[in-house]
Amino acid sequence: MKNISTLLGGLSIDEFLRDYWQKKPLLIRGAIPEFTGLLSPKQAIKLACTEEAQARLITQYNGEFELAQSPFTAKDFKDFGKAHWTVLLQGLNHHLPEAAELLKRFDFIPHARLDDLMVSYAPKGGGVGPHFDPYDVFLLQGLGHRRWQISTQADRTLIEGAPLRILQDFKVEQEWVLGPGDMLYLPPQCAHNGVAEDDCMTYSIGFRTPAYQELAEQFLVYLQDRIVVEGNYADPDLKTQAHPSEISSAMLTQVEQAIKQVRWDKGDIANFLGCYLSEPKPHIYFDTPETELSLKKFAKALSSNGIALNLKSQMLCRTDTVFMNGESTQVEAADYALLRELADNRSLPAQPECPEHVIETLYEWYLDGYLAPL
Repeated sequence: MKNISTLLGGLSIDEFLRDYWQKKPLLIRGAIPEFTGLLSPKQAIKLACTEEAQARLITQYNGEFELAQSPFTAKDFKDFGKAHWTVLLQGLNHHLPEAAELLKRFDFIPHARLDDLMVSYAPKGGGVGPHFDPYDVFLLQGLGHRRWQISTQADRTLIEGAPLRILQDFKVEQEWVLGPGDMLYLPPQCAHNGVAEDDCMTYSIGFRTPAYQELAEQFLVYLQDRIVVEGNYADPDLKTQAHPSEISSAMLTQVEQAIKQVRWDKGDIANFLGCYLSEPKPHIYFDTPETELSLKKFAKALSSNGIALNLKSQMLCRTDTVFMNGESTQVEAADYALLRELADNRSLPAQPECPEHVIETLYEWYLDGYLAPL
């Protein structure tokens, strides 16, 4: 792993996962020594004003916070007066190849856990207030300096009526000023507050931790299109009831037996997870190729140059199935390793001997805009 010795402050991956991951914070000076950022403040604001961007603008004046959601125009970033402000831009890895490359440094965490790369820009004094997140995050400093304060406090009381989940009583336990290339890892529920010391850009590598309630609800949605319960309710031996408004034990038992026919196993759960975790967020869409290659020309390009996933594509694997942007494809054992390589590295080098049926699968994904020849 490139620069892993500095990325984790001299810790091995196993040491980091054992001692820090989901357990306690870790400050890493010079995690990526050469890192100064991926884009300028002007470029970040320009990107936040595009239709594809998912961005938030947070202003703070006299302790009061206001939140605005994209889309924005350039006028939204003028005349702030004495207010402090911050712009947050989600999914930077969907827009910049350099952002996708940065995420590869964190491949020691499974792709199924990765959310996205967010960048925040704030002039001096900007921030989003003390808060806590239910997920793991690496906070990598680019341009400028940010003062981070953290707390492991149990008090989660929020300011009532605030547009953000801001802690009412934040008690600082530790604080540091991070400069370019420095990084802070925070486990879930670790309260933190970041304030820009100067023109400041911070890159947040976030990892999703879906709630079990959310997973259960979505699994039931997944099942509803896959279950078959035969028959209809029937009561040829119906008896009179003293109270016609009561649901009888006989009806309850019959319906209970019907519902018990609903079954699932580990394979169903694996297929659900692959589809659910690779499903693009609602605002993401894919463009089909402007000049569509024929299957023959696509195969030639694959043979000569290889392919790469679209920056917005999510690809996961499990046993004999690959999941591409919420869709599952079962593959032969001999082909699984090749497609897993594509998922692992988000690209494939030239494939002069790629099986024809694999080429056809890749070509379908190409037509959908999920990948393209290099």
